[in-house]
Amino acid sequence: MEKLQRTALFSKHKELNAKNVGFCGWEMPVQYEGVIKEHDACRNAAALFDISHMGEFFYEGDIVNSGINNATTTDFVKLPVGKCKYGFLLNEQGGVIDDLIVYKLDDTHLMFVVNAARIDVDFKQIKSHIKSGTFQNRSNQTSKIDIQGPKSKEILQTLVSFDLNELKFFGFKQTTLLDTQAIVSRTGYTGELGYELYVDNDTAPILWDKLIELGAVPAGLGARDVLRLEKGYSLYGHELDEQTTPAEAGIDMFVQYKSHDFTGKEALLKQKEEGISKVIIPFTTNSKRAPRNGFDIYQNDKKIGIVTSGTYAPSVGSGIGLGFVDLKLYDENAQLELRTSRGSIPIYKATLPFLK
Repeated sequence: MEKLQRTALFSKHKELNAKNVGFCGWEMPVQYEGVIKEHDACRNAAALFDISHMGEFFYEGDIVNSGINNATTTDFVKLPVGKCKYGFLLNEQGGVIDDLIVYKLDDTHLMFVVNAARIDVDFKQIKSHIKSGTFQNRSNQTSKIDIQGPKSKEILQTLVSFDLNELKFFGFKQTTLLDTQAIVSRTGYTGELGYELYVDNDTAPILWDKLIELGAVPAGLGARDVLRLEKGYSLYGHELDEQTTPAEAGIDMFVQYKSHDFTGKEALLKQKEEGISKVIIPFTTNSKRAPRNGFDIYQNDKKIGIVTSGTYAPSVGSGIGLGFVDLKLYDENAQLELRTSRGSIPIYKATLPFLK
């Protein structure tokens, strides 16, 4: 059995009696005092997440001429300093190798934040585009703590020397936290006001304790998954993979087609002309019964798709889910149902986000 990696906050999770699970090669807290309680803390106050399993790459060099600007769907040349942007790393067929966020630290420095399960693949893929400059994987030296919720600004403001009102959505600031270098980013995966904090591993446990002392509630990956699904956010390995394009996943709007060339662009443009064969649909149940990844989607007694993500959503009061359906078989007006070994569940097409 492969030994699971641990973040710099692992001892803190043990102190809090977290329930840990294996996730993308890491031993991570799925919950502390309960998913619903932690979900509610994020929606109504402030929740704290250890996301240090994710990867961070740093580039230094000529962004214009090194080839790195062709690596992803984001145009780093046009990206303003102090801003970050969500985009994709694609294969030649337009399939998503990973979804990621890129930070423009200054005119010659970039930071890439990638999914934990794709760190090695992503680093190799991005590096293959680079003809000059330095490219480093500092994932094991970097901790990432997310504070999310309506009270997150109030709590974090006591620890930073600048006015957090200066940070607009997808803006960030290189600053100090607890007398050490840090990046404070106005981003998150919950749909709430929130911030993502990048610090060194030695500082992370001190910062974690301080944020809890100031009122943030520790929350695990279970609550985080419910929160992101209530907002309809994609999860790599579920709504996104190397056989799925951004258009099929319904998030084509994040691809910067006009500004620059990138791997997979020709395939995406061809798909725009020819059309897609599958599409993501959001749906709800009429009860608290939760859809699950892998449930079959049926219509007119015929299997037309499969569930990619599902959960009970406290903010909605019912089960919610996302799933791919075959457009040749899908009838927008016919009744849908999920089928499992335990029977069937009626489902109803919804619109995103589930939580308005």
